[in-house]
Amino acid sequence: MHTGDDADSLDRATREFLAARPRLFGIAYRVLGSAVEAEDLVQEAWLRWQNTDHANIREPAAFLTTVTTRLAINFAHSARVRRESYVGPWLPEPVDTSLDPHVGAERAEALELAVLLLLEKLNPVERAAYVLREAFDYPFKQVADILETSEANTRQLVSRARKHLASERKERVSPADHTRLLKVFLAAAQTGNLAVLEDVLAADVVSYSDGGGVRGASKIPVIGRPHVSKYLVAFAPRFWPQMDIRWLEANGRPAVLVSADGNAVALLSVDASAEGIDRVMWVMNPAKLLPYVASLSD
Repeated sequence: MHTGDDADSLDRATREFLAARPRLFGIAYRVLGSAVEAEDLVQEAWLRWQNTDHANIREPAAFLTTVTTRLAINFAHSARVRRESYVGPWLPEPVDTSLDPHVGAERAEALELAVLLLLEKLNPVERAAYVLREAFDYPFKQVADILETSEANTRQLVSRARKHLASERKERVSPADHTRLLKVFLAAAQTGNLAVLEDVLAADVVSYSDGGGVRGASKIPVIGRPHVSKYLVAFAPRFWPQMDIRWLEANGRPAVLVSADGNAVALLSVDASAEGIDRVMWVMNPAKLLPYVASLSD
């Protein structure tokens, strides 16, 4: 009799966890900027859920969200230390959003690569507060309970995050203009057309190449329209002729997968405002690139 009850309880707990899983991954990914780390963290949440007395849990989804968020904050603190020794610029790990545009959230907030990059400058608690409120639409009171702080402090955390993003990121262009700018940029980069590059890039553009020390990527960001455009023109003849390109979606935005002989070399994405492309992001680190390619739905 008890064996049957235990089996029913485990089945129910498994169903509850699987129902919450997309949201748990979405929270962890936004806080950490890494799909691989988020998967590990969700697995840890599952192990803790298995060892929990479910009879005392009235709201499984809320419990799992709290566990996952707190794990993510703790993990983010140690990740920050590791990233201080990262070779070259760090970019978030891309995710395929073609099947799940919001990645488990109510809204597709805090999902674009450029936003995740900016959120990395916040402390993990600020990041978590912003993610829970802006992407998952949790009430401030519930976010405060998850973070074990006051509602007033939670509002301040979210406000600081909003102000940080607003100060670092100009108003975005429409999706259609974003795609058009990326197409123009790609064509000019492939042909080394300096005039077009200078026309499409914002004056304060920054190019980030995340190779993680594995590939021959620039180990420092390239800053400013003259430097970025000349940098792109310089490597165009030896880089692009051997490359194949494939248009994809990453983090809710169009992106270009660059491959050579069937092997992924880089994922190119941009961030753009009315002033032009202000961030060029090249994910080249195989540890980030290959999981993304493997996840693609052909």
